[in-house]
Amino acid sequence: MTERGEHFVQSLERGLAVIRAFGPDDPALTLSDVARRTNLTRAAARRFLLTLADLGYVRSDGKLFALTPRVLELGYAYLSSLSLPEIAEPHLERLAAEVHESSSVSVLDGDEIVYVGRVPTSRIMRVSINVGTRFPAYATSMGRVLLAALAPEELHAYLQRATIRPLTPRAIASPEALTAELARIRAQGWALVDQELEEGLRSIAAPIRDRDGRVVAAVNVSAHASRASREKVRKDLLPPLLATAQRIEADLREVGPRLSLTV
Repeated sequence: MTERGEHFVQSLERGLAVIRAFGPDDPALTLSDVARRTNLTRAAARRFLLTLADLGYVRSDGKLFALTPRVLELGYAYLSSLSLPEIAEPHLERLAAEVHESSSVSVLDGDEIVYVGRVPTSRIMRVSINVGTRFPAYATSMGRVLLAALAPEELHAYLQRATIRPLTPRAIASPEALTAELARIRAQGWALVDQELEEGLRSIAAPIRDRDGRVVAAVNVSAHASRASREKVRKDLLPPLLATAQRIEADLREVGPRLSLTV
């Protein structure tokens, strides 16, 4: 955990925790739900929720609370300054149309990936994936591509602090196994995750590099295992995926220094 200085405002941290308590699977929560998810007292959770309601970020029917579209303003400044989604979108659309599978772009934010671009073709996961969706980096193809590109000291720090929890029986279950897999990904230049994030889901990802050769993002294609074997993924999905990564990189070179990817 990052060391907190004298400047740290705990009330701001708690207010943001209240906002993050809501999600696509739980868009409406009771006061008790919010208090439990944020480790706040009911009284404190109520004050934060009512303040957010006064500011227009939360609405309530008297029992349930839900976020309003105004919450999007909080992320707009970042997304509007980030040219990657705009650059990647036509390439994702072309890729999805070519392979008839969903495609996405993500960046690494701490120990998670966050989706900054997505073109879905069908619902293949139990959870809905949208721009802003987060997953543990170790469990995803894009996350592993991004982790494999970290400097040795950064990767060592990640492995020291990360808790590797297998999400399916097929998943990597230890830092040692993850380290070996990341070395393989680093050597081959792409990552295949076979039903480790969710049963029935196969995903393949490639890195996206900026004009200086740094890996700044990852692009992937996801498919249901019933229609895409591991061999089919490598044979039919990997070549167009790698070509898409190259096209995005070519556009990023044109953007140059004005591209911001800091989350």
